[in-house]
Amino acid sequence: MRGAAILTVLVLLAACGPQVPPSPQQVAARCDREARGAEGPTGQVAVGVSSNRGVQSGISIGVTDDFLRGRDPATVHAECYIRLTGAAPMIPYSPALAR
Repeated sequence: MRGAAILTVLVLLAACGPQVPPSPQQVAARCDREARGAEGPTGQVAVGVSSNRGVQSGISIGVTDDFLRGRDPATVHAECYIRLTGAAPMIPYSPALAR
């Protein structure tokens, strides 16, 4: 029983260790998503057919507070990048490149 308690304490202490910083690709993907959210509503439509359940459909619409406040997507992207890395982005946000 004592071994389990020690193991639990070690696992909890390991969880409190330093976090691994996100990769440049992860930062770019996350900031691109935030900037796209500032451009306008996002959404998905899904339709499928299953032999068990028949026809299924679904819809999802998302609206961010950045869009509602009319924030510039380039500003949202730059602030996200600075928040996650501590440095300004080397390449400015472009909707054509973010897709």
